[in-house]
Amino acid sequence: MISIEVDGRKIEAEEGSMIIEVADANGITIPRFCYHKKLSIAANCRMCLVEVEGVKKPLPACATPISDGMVVKTQSDLAEGGQKSVMEFLLINHPLDCPICDQGGECELQDLAMGYGRDVSRFCEGKRAVVDKDIGPLIETEMTRCIHCTRCVRFGREIAGIREMGATGRGEHMEITTFIEKSVDSEVSGNIIDLCPVGALTAKPSRYRARAWEMTQYDSVSPHDCIGANLHVHTHRNMVIRVVPKENEAVNEVWLSDRDRYSYEAVTMRDNDNRRLQEPMLKVNGEWQTTDWETALDKVASKLNMIAQTDGAEHIGAISSPSATTEEMYLLQKLIRGLGSNNIDHRIRISDYSMQDNESLFPELSIELSELEALDACLLVGSDLRKDQPLAALRVRKATRHGQIAIINARKVYNNFNVLHEIEATPADWLQQVAGVAKYLLDEAMASEDISADGLGYEGLDELLAKVSVEQSHINIAKMLQKAEKSGVVLGLSALEFSHAATLRMLCRAIAGLSGATFGIMTHGGNSAGAYLAGAIPHRGPGGADVEEGGQTAQQMLAEGKKAFILLKTEISKEAVNAEQAKASLQASEFVVALTSYTDDEAFDYADVILPIATFLESPGSYVNVNGHWQDFNACVQAPGQAKPAWKVLRVMGNLLELKNFDYVSAQDVMQEVKGRMGAVGDRIKARWQCPESLPTDGQCPEPLNIYQVDCWTRRAKALQKSALAAGKEGLKRPKLSPFHNILGGV
Repeated sequence: MISIEVDGRKIEAEEGSMIIEVADANGITIPRFCYHKKLSIAANCRMCLVEVEGVKKPLPACATPISDGMVVKTQSDLAEGGQKSVMEFLLINHPLDCPICDQGGECELQDLAMGYGRDVSRFCEGKRAVVDKDIGPLIETEMTRCIHCTRCVRFGREIAGIREMGATGRGEHMEITTFIEKSVDSEVSGNIIDLCPVGALTAKPSRYRARAWEMTQYDSVSPHDCIGANLHVHTHRNMVIRVVPKENEAVNEVWLSDRDRYSYEAVTMRDNDNRRLQEPMLKVNGEWQTTDWETALDKVASKLNMIAQTDGAEHIGAISSPSATTEEMYLLQKLIRGLGSNNIDHRIRISDYSMQDNESLFPELSIELSELEALDACLLVGSDLRKDQPLAALRVRKATRHGQIAIINARKVYNNFNVLHEIEATPADWLQQVAGVAKYLLDEAMASEDISADGLGYEGLDELLAKVSVEQSHINIAKMLQKAEKSGVVLGLSALEFSHAATLRMLCRAIAGLSGATFGIMTHGGNSAGAYLAGAIPHRGPGGADVEEGGQTAQQMLAEGKKAFILLKTEISKEAVNAEQAKASLQASEFVVALTSYTDDEAFDYADVILPIATFLESPGSYVNVNGHWQDFNACVQAPGQAKPAWKVLRVMGNLLELKNFDYVSAQDVMQEVKGRMGAVGDRIKARWQCPESLPTDGQCPEPLNIYQVDCWTRRAKALQKSALAAGKEGLKRPKLSPFHNILGGV
């Protein structure tokens, strides 16, 4: 630490820090455009000029490291004169279109022009204009406003790992554009909207919808993956206008994936959109009819009661989306178990449950998300982080600056980070490849400690791996994990969906234990951890409590069929691994109740009662992310028509079924009950070793869900569905624009 003086204040700061970093840390404001704390230093806007005692000319604060005894003045005549001159140059070519600019009211250039700009321009020459580019359905461009800060360029190169934006030309002919006339297709591309300090890059779906000062801001949490990204939701007149990131260094830093940012389109109703379900519906003589809540819920309660009494409660099952809230899944399992059945599950993408009793309290990553970037070595098994958990991929990309990454997958994936060792196996050979790494580590451990596999805590593993051949690729991965001071083994969604997922999980657990690495799982949906804690699984109750007799898993229920099903926020044939069989099972059921938000839900093909429920932005609740962090949120807008929050619907159903303790007043009451049920039970549930019986060679991997098909909201977000990733393509050629595009303001 060294001592410097800034505007007369004595400050202790770390040697090597830049002046602007020290100023920010101490609440001293220095204007800037190109500088951003998450990006490299470019020093090309020169707006952060400050005076340093002993130096004749002003220096850029973002690129000037501090030294002991340095005296800095940010508001001297020299500093302000330099800043005002820079502002004058920036405004020479900037268009005077603030009244129609979406950035108006929250524009960094507007704010600084008020303090450092002149009231009258000294230039009378014609302004420079730039032809706009259509770079896709998510981002609107007005490149005449661009001030060449290069934040968008640096984001793609340094953070996203995809160089989509760059500069062409020199001097006044310089333009920021995409390479070789391609659209911007990164799964995190929308972050350049937040980074842009002017209105050159704005969100296309929310264009001209509302002004910044008209909108109200609410906090929420993304439901699309197990990261649980924090959101700021901006609303106007009970309509969601846009979603932007809420800074949380422990979870999503300052970034959002595009599906976190644009899925709100499935929530809001505009332009005569009639897809939102607004009234309960009953199927009468094969025809759908609207009805009132009392009639619909009475029908549900009487039918479920009748089936439970005549056929037995074991003939009733419930399946939830892994993106439902903790409160909704808790009430759903409480309702089913109140009827006498344990047939409740949320794991609709999993087909192998053979070792579920040996699982920990809930599937977790074991290390904090922020620690991913500090790993010296990481083995990813069955993981396509870039598509499954885009924000985790950004963390792993940081780790490659000093660490090493290895991958063992059953299909080719395209990463945005460097991979040192990669094994692309076939589904049939996948277990053998993972077993090769485990065998090398086991042999090394037994030889060095002169102890058996049983003594190491992996009973029977040596016999299981006796015939496995170890190849050089296995040794390379094993040594990478052994040599690392901090290493991790992470399973992805493909590993969970694998037909022998339990065996694969145990082998990976052994690799982690034998190499001294942490073991973690990236799960489906936004709330798999919350589902386990809420008891939305057939073999455990809330908080991991024992159940007298385990119920059937989602796969078993759909394979064998049930008399009655309750579906919560899930469209089975679009999400389940065995989709066709699952839909046929539902069609053959005697009674199906679906809680959904949409008139185009597939449940209209097989349900008997459909109840309209609020979406994730219209209802309070909580999600538990992969680190076990509870994140609660409130409703941002009201649900349309008669749609109700799902927890309220389930509460009333419990009352009509005359079940005990369904007298909740708020979602917070439900959440407190869930937390109270955990207690000491959860502390005793740890993952246990169970040696697989064999290493099958008939493994199968289902096709993964498209990044924008993972839940009911992403499937109905119009802008996302127009993107290249939704079509399974990347780098689409840029569409040709009408010659009137600029004249009409980009319409």
